[in-house]
This record gives sequence, structure tokens and C-alpha cells, in this order.
Amino acid sequence: MTVAICTFVILAALYMFLIMPRITPRPMHEFKGWYYAHRGFHDNKSDAPENSAKAMRLAVEQGYGIELDVQLTKDEKVVVFHDATLKRVCGVDAKVNSMTYEELKQLRLFNSDEEIPLFSDVLKIIDGKVPLIMEVKMVDSKTRVCKLANKELESYKGIYCMESFHPFAVNWYRKNRPDVVRGQLSANFKKEGQKEGFQEWLVHMLLTNVLARPDFVAYSHKSAENISRRLTRAYGATAVAWTIRSQKELDKNRKKFDLFIFEGFVPKE
Repeated sequence: MTVAICTFVILAALYMFLIMPRITPRPMHEFKGWYYAHRGFHDNKSDAPENSAKAMRLAVEQGYGIELDVQLTKDEKVVVFHDATLKRVCGVDAKVNSMTYEELKQLRLFNSDEEIPLFSDVLKIIDGKVPLIMEVKMVDSKTRVCKLANKELESYKGIYCMESFHPFAVNWYRKNRPDVVRGQLSANFKKEGQKEGFQEWLVHMLLTNVLARPDFVAYSHKSAENISRRLTRAYGATAVAWTIRSQKELDKNRKKFDLFIFEGFVPKE
């Protein structure tokens, strides 16, 4: 019995150590009090589709913070785009990182006239008027996108933070830009009829926090009761909910999270 108790205590202590965020997470006061438009204030059936320049302008005009995605092209331009492939958004069966920016400029987002924008151009649109949450998209373990996105932000005067599903991206900011607020994105990645991969499970349970030591955890609101998510908030990490798609979902999660990323409706207090 004593051995079992000791083993349990050791494992519990190890678990708490692994999921721990930054020892003194930054309170993120400047980010609170805003709703964050997911991929801009967009509608994929309109002339302002996701991650488009117009969706960013609308978010600024409506007074919403912005959450967007950045990744690299073949010629290492930082563009604002979510998917690793172009199929869903542009109807082209190719990966973003297999094409140059000049090639991508010929494509359009859904049925609009909007093209895939450069991150630098989107930063000019936002211009510090609203806070920005930048999600770093990584298709592998290479962190080159972090370095190049950071370079684009060196002269940016607005409030921003970064987040990523990939702990290596968050860890890059821990090592190279500890002054920038950083967040770990997560969720329950298990899909119906499929098993969750081991690496996905590690992120799901926030065990990779040992690498990143994030200031905040952005978690799918559908998995709000996850014990690791709740414990990181108890540690003091800001809790961000993604993606809220109705007023009902927003109201249901107000006490569980501190910040909200939304799409498809107009949030009300």
C-alpha cells in the first residue's frame, strides 16, 4: 500500500509539473474586455471570407480583436491562411508551402475577389487599433515561420500575442521572445471512429507545457471540463475559448474562460 501511495504521489507531482504554465503567467489585462473575431469578421459566403483583408478591416471597424493564422509559402513569405492545403478555400489541390507567393496571388478565397494576404499587409490594416492573436501554423517541427513572423512584428506598435497547437512554436517564443505573451492551443483531438495519436494526446492533456510554459491556454470550449485545462487556469494561466459560434455557447462558457474567439454571430453582453 505504501509503495502504491508513493507511486501515486510521485506521478501526481510529475503531472502537475508537466502541465504547469509560466511560473508567473502574465495577466493579459490589455487583451481582456475584447471579443476576438476568428480569422477576422468573416463570412465565407460573402465578399469577406476568412483570413481576408476585408474580414480584417471589418473586424477593426466593428471593434473586435482579431485572431488569424500565419504560415510560410515556398519562397518563405509569411501569409495569412489557415489550412495546410488550398483545396477547401481556393479549390486547388496543393499545399500552401508548395507554391510561391506570386503563384498564390493568382488564387481567390472561396467565391470572392479576395486573395491570400501577406501578414505584413494585414498588420498595416490592423495598425494597432485592436489586439491581435496570431496563430502560428507549423506542418512539421521546423520553426522558421516563427522567426520570419517575428521579424514582421518587430516594428509593429500594436498589442499582440502568439499561440500555436505545435509546442515547438510556443517554445521558440519562450526561448527567443520571452517578452511576447504566448499561448498553447489544444483540444480533444479524438475523432469518431479513430484513435487519438500519442503526440496529439500529449497536447490534449497539456503535458507539453513543460516545453512551452505558456501564459495562456486556448482550448476548444467543447472540452472545457478537461482537467488539465482547468488546472492550468487554477495555476493562473488565462483561459481562452475557441471557437464560440452562438450566443448560447458564449453565455454557457462565460465563467469557464476569460477570453473568447468567435465566429458566425454578433456577441452580446
